[in-house]
Amino acid sequence: MTFGFAPSSAASLSTSPASAHRVLEPAEWAAAGIPLLRNPREVVSGLHARHRPGPATAVVAVLDPDERLRASASFVRRATPADGWMFRNALLAQLRRVIPHDLRRRTPVRTAVLLYCREGDARWTEEDGAWMWGLRDACTLHGLRCGAYITLTRDGWQVLGEGRGGRRPSAVSAPEALGTTESRPPSPRTGGPASEVLSRAAAR
Repeated sequence: MTFGFAPSSAASLSTSPASAHRVLEPAEWAAAGIPLLRNPREVVSGLHARHRPGPATAVVAVLDPDERLRASASFVRRATPADGWMFRNALLAQLRRVIPHDLRRRTPVRTAVLLYCREGDARWTEEDGAWMWGLRDACTLHGLRCGAYITLTRDGWQVLGEGRGGRRPSAVSAPEALGTTESRPPSPRTGGPASEVLSRAAAR
């Protein structure tokens, strides 16, 4: 499997040597054994309809073993250098708000996926690598399986590391109607530490 590379405007601001170690390259991500989504388009369409993300918006979601949505939250990334450690902290804060941890389980049964809406095309960027690092670490600290990382651009959606994607939904398309049989995730708890790097939006 081959991957393209495109420089990220946010990533270009990062000059700290430490931040370079908080990025996962596409080959590392592909070798990490990330579970495949059975129906990625359904997951993407559901999150897009629920959160209607705009550019620089991240949507983290927790799925049960049957890929039913149990909780999700969206927040906006501020224009700061891409750093996996900072992204990890922001994702972990969101997960703690919307769903209890599974650290008492020997084996994780729920999976967290991340949908990130950004400018540019679907090619991997260093910013994507920082989100991958942050998602993997946040899942470990919350007792979850690390799931797919999905980008949403004007061209459509792409599951990075898998080569699966589609034209709809996209960053500029209108959200599709949610299915009437879909169960809504639990209401988010209020409070929790606010990230200084990312401004949070309420979970929908």
